[in-house]
Amino acid sequence: MFSTPNGNRKHIAIYGKTNSGKSSLLNEIIGQEVSIVSEVKGTTTDPVSKAMELIPFGPVIFIDTAGLEDETVLGSLRVKKTYRIIQRTDFAIYVMPADDIDEANYKDLVDTFRKYGIPHMLVINKIDKVSSEFIHKLKEKFEYAQFVSAKEKKDILELKNELIKRLQVDEEDSTIIGDLVAHNGKIIMVVPVDSEAPKGRLILPQVQLLRDCLDHGIKSYVVRDTELKSALEDIEDIDLVVTDSQVFKKVNELTNKNIKLTSFSILFARYKGDLKVFIEGAKKIEELTENSKVLISESCTHNHSHEDIGRIKIPMLLNKHLGIKLNYDFKMGHDFPENLKDYDLIIHCGSCMLNKKTMQTRIDICRENNVSITNYGIVIAYLSGILERTTEIFRELR
Repeated sequence: MFSTPNGNRKHIAIYGKTNSGKSSLLNEIIGQEVSIVSEVKGTTTDPVSKAMELIPFGPVIFIDTAGLEDETVLGSLRVKKTYRIIQRTDFAIYVMPADDIDEANYKDLVDTFRKYGIPHMLVINKIDKVSSEFIHKLKEKFEYAQFVSAKEKKDILELKNELIKRLQVDEEDSTIIGDLVAHNGKIIMVVPVDSEAPKGRLILPQVQLLRDCLDHGIKSYVVRDTELKSALEDIEDIDLVVTDSQVFKKVNELTNKNIKLTSFSILFARYKGDLKVFIEGAKKIEELTENSKVLISESCTHNHSHEDIGRIKIPMLLNKHLGIKLNYDFKMGHDFPENLKDYDLIIHCGSCMLNKKTMQTRIDICRENNVSITNYGIVIAYLSGILERTTEIFRELR
């Protein structure tokens, strides 16, 4: 409740060959010994993450990755994990040691950054190990690079300042609801309390929407579905009702058709992903057969119950709508399949636990594999016959 969720932080990943000084550099940037530093190659085995406030930019998360040229069996697994990190990287730092200039390795990774639309910066480390004449030649060759010595703590502040500048260039003041409801507008959030609701607290999408309303001067009222009818009688001139997708049908029946309606999941589908792609993906439902395979992908990990929306309710609704039993796979967190061609449809959660880059990369991967992707809330609205009503508020769809 008191810290920015990782899904809302800029993900800054540090890449480079083994023993290029990535871990030392990270430790110096954040001012803590988070990554183990050693002269032994391959010390960093799994990605190491550290969340921090990069003042004055804001909340970020740094990720220290394993080296990219380890050809051992274990090394190949490390490299595979590193490439998975690329799919959720907002900004990349490539570290090249001054005493081991490898342009081929750097250019290969830059091609990958371009593929995923990732801005990057080149940092040439270990300048303490080469002569000043050689550094001068490198500066002529790599004129946009930052030159540092993590070991001697040299020019780290200059690197941080340049990193902040680069991050601010691409930063957007994104909002969940601030561009949909005017300042001083009114919304009602419908939060059912069932066995899936965490005891004593709200779930992340509800908390984030509340904060977004406060940031934009929007009056928000939070009620259970059982109190919605009386709340609508008490409150006049409601601009929008936002509900948990699981009670879409009930809330749709209770609200006047003149009041706009959507769900937390659909708001996050727009905020983190691509609403048009998800709506188009929902149309794929009518083409599914009993031989079709559907992937249910959820960003958070939790225990499951008989009321679980992804594993129980959505499959049940789909099977009932089509009159057949489909084949389902379930993936959680960052466990997203590389080979999507096995699937006819992917149904993704609102991705409140993932950063925007991860969700957009997954959409791009689906496009590359010609596989349709949609969203929990979109699917439930579609199957409930209220998709048009629940997406009416979004200007980009008009």
